[in-house]
Amino acid sequence: MSPQISFGKDAHETLPIPSALPEPEAATGAVPKSTKPFSAFQHRNYQLWFSGQLVSVIGTWMQNIARSWLLYELSRSEFILGLMGFVAALPVLLITPWGGVLTDTLPKRRLLIFTQSIAMSLAFILALLTFRGTVQIWHILLLAALNGATNALDAPARQAFVVEMVGREDMQNAITLNSMLMNGARIVGPAIGGVLLAWVGSAWCFLLNGVSFLAVIGGLLGMQVQPQAVKVRLEKPLAQFVAGLHYARSQRVIGGLLAISVIFGVFGLAYAAILPAFVDKVLAMSAAGFAWVNAMIGVGAVLAALAMAVWGNKRRRGKLLWIANLAFPLVLIIFAYNPIPAIALFLAIFLGFGFMLQINSLNVLLQLQVSDAMRGRVMSLFTLSFFGLAPFGSLLVGWVGEYLSLNLTISLSAVVMLSGVLWVHLRMPELRKL
Repeated sequence: MSPQISFGKDAHETLPIPSALPEPEAATGAVPKSTKPFSAFQHRNYQLWFSGQLVSVIGTWMQNIARSWLLYELSRSEFILGLMGFVAALPVLLITPWGGVLTDTLPKRRLLIFTQSIAMSLAFILALLTFRGTVQIWHILLLAALNGATNALDAPARQAFVVEMVGREDMQNAITLNSMLMNGARIVGPAIGGVLLAWVGSAWCFLLNGVSFLAVIGGLLGMQVQPQAVKVRLEKPLAQFVAGLHYARSQRVIGGLLAISVIFGVFGLAYAAILPAFVDKVLAMSAAGFAWVNAMIGVGAVLAALAMAVWGNKRRRGKLLWIANLAFPLVLIIFAYNPIPAIALFLAIFLGFGFMLQINSLNVLLQLQVSDAMRGRVMSLFTLSFFGLAPFGSLLVGWVGEYLSLNLTISLSAVVMLSGVLWVHLRMPELRKL
């Protein structure tokens, strides 16, 4: 379920905000900004979060690489690869809105400890099945779906928890550093995962990922957090979710940003679902090559995150979003038709750079527009729009990839993304001035 976004000038009249919602001026984004590139690290809670997440996300990327390659080895099917992307992200579509309600209602740290513990258990189960040699395609798909359900609860809490760790002044810097962390792990995780995959097999990648969750759980337990007061009640979750939809739809800028998230999530990221097959059939590379392509995407993302951490407060993020929206699909088209591994690794850096500019800019711009009382629900809509609808793109490219060449399949998804974001920016030129 995705929000119906209105682009009209009278959007606030077509769907009034319920009286229980915060006043519009609470979400203008007029918050103080720290000028220090790494100001979030002055907060002890964020230091614990960053260090724990760094270990855990490296483990997650090790598992992602090993799981995708294992599934491809078992199936040799582009459609099955797309199906895994579908079942992994479908729970995000179904559960994330309620995750936003829980985030606005329950203590965020406790919710994160719960979700991280579940994810750890799932990693251990996959490791056990693989070590025993009994793992089957349906096992991988089922565990991917359960991981998706866990992430659907985890993502809104993870994003909304930032302001409790660092405050509004350092929130923008913390978001950028989080992005740098996630993609720094994308360099190290695939590199380690590729070596382990070729040396000792996928089961060890899954086991080490399970162990890595202890770092973030330990960091959460070691924090001293004073949760911010919320004004929502658990007994009416449906009403709370509907209020979040009303709020997002009534805000023209938030609606436009969510629309771009949908387009990028469905069509821009769809290529990742069939990337193992592309690496094998087009680039003629092995599992190690697949890991290196992902690592280079991570390199580009980290470079973008570093640039935004240092200069992000001095640049108009709306303009950066516009540039990235146009450049990313163009680079993806070139990537799709290039058969040379060395050039593919070089282009992967630019794919990661463009990815980071978009997701970071969308995250920051939304966080600065939304009020604290609605933060969890709006960020759940962001997760829903960016990742919750992605399974349909994954399933689509997997299906098309069975009939058309992988080059054409990936380039077609890029063309659709380019057309969509151009349409949004032409309808809403104010986004480039944010």
